[in-house]
Amino acid sequence: MNKDSEWFDFGLDKQAEERAKMLHENSTIIDLLFQGPLSPRAIPDEVSAELKQAYEPYRNDPHTYSSLPRKGLLDKALKGGLPQFKEEWYQSGITAGNRQLSLTNHESIIKSMAEVQVQFDTFDWLMKVKTAQDIRYAKENGLKAGIITSQESVGLQRDLTLLDALYDFGLRVLQLTYNRQDYVGAGCAEKSNAGLTNFGIDLIAHLNQRGILIDTSHCGKQTTLDACHYSNKPVIASHTGVENIYPHMRCKSDEEFKAIAETGGVIGVFAMPWFIHEEPNHTTIDHVLDHIDYLVKLVGEDHVGIGTDWPMSDLTWSLVYFKEHIAPLLGFASGDGPSTELVKGLEKYSSFINITRGLVKRGYGDEQIQKILGLNWLSVFEEVCG
Repeated sequence: MNKDSEWFDFGLDKQAEERAKMLHENSTIIDLLFQGPLSPRAIPDEVSAELKQAYEPYRNDPHTYSSLPRKGLLDKALKGGLPQFKEEWYQSGITAGNRQLSLTNHESIIKSMAEVQVQFDTFDWLMKVKTAQDIRYAKENGLKAGIITSQESVGLQRDLTLLDALYDFGLRVLQLTYNRQDYVGAGCAEKSNAGLTNFGIDLIAHLNQRGILIDTSHCGKQTTLDACHYSNKPVIASHTGVENIYPHMRCKSDEEFKAIAETGGVIGVFAMPWFIHEEPNHTTIDHVLDHIDYLVKLVGEDHVGIGTDWPMSDLTWSLVYFKEHIAPLLGFASGDGPSTELVKGLEKYSSFINITRGLVKRGYGDEQIQKILGLNWLSVFEEVCG
């Protein structure tokens, strides 16, 4: 790690730095909304320019144009032309991160399954996770673990047999709604705050039976509370923030946090500049740590984890386009969604150790830090998925 450009100054002394380094190296670290391992600053300028030129003909087709860069980057990595893909993941110290399916429609389901599976088939250092023991095995053997997740369920429509097939493929975490209203319930961008539908309640029971973690990150308040009420297994929020620190629709209330914790669930704190602090250009890793501190005090150290959701594996020019043309279609207000700002101290995944260093600075004990870094996720994953 290049200390000159990526080392956030916490003012730690030598002994504290050594402690943080050892903790980071020895911990099982899980980022449950892992958009990496790439980020805009980890991608060479020449690669960015090459892909921009190649995809220019698609510019008038917003959904296609915005999706091509990430696919292009993955294709390069799969062919060995982007060594940063592996380097960033290993330098981050992250043991397990999610590999995400798109369940928006049947076409997206098939395409994303292929995109995810080819990573496991190509990278001999990356293994598919189906049980908690798989994550432990990856840590013990110097491998990286991919947890298959989805941020939406709308593509299932009302077909629970399709969910069964996705479980057999490896799906282990399913977010109930994404911002808007769907078959399952109301998302966080819906003013109605309607909660779960009848089908949503049936889906909860099916997810419990199959052993798939219920994620409420983009759910509305009542949908989150309903999920906690109807589930007989732990419920999570893989990536969110504290409403009482910054009142954004993507942050949650104390009532929701307490309900999640009472199920035995875990709350992952994200590193989204626009969702955790009022000044996205001046958001630092200390602001991320503020949200972690609040949650530890509110629900306890056993119920807090990390789900960064940022930086994304994308290119700067593509992110600008996404903010202007795609984010508004997903329920984000103008200028209030993913763009090019980065959390200072977490500009690249290879600087992930700054989270550990920050927790050391704030006085957390070794066991507390290891829980927040990944053991809490591992525990809830084992309880629900096996």
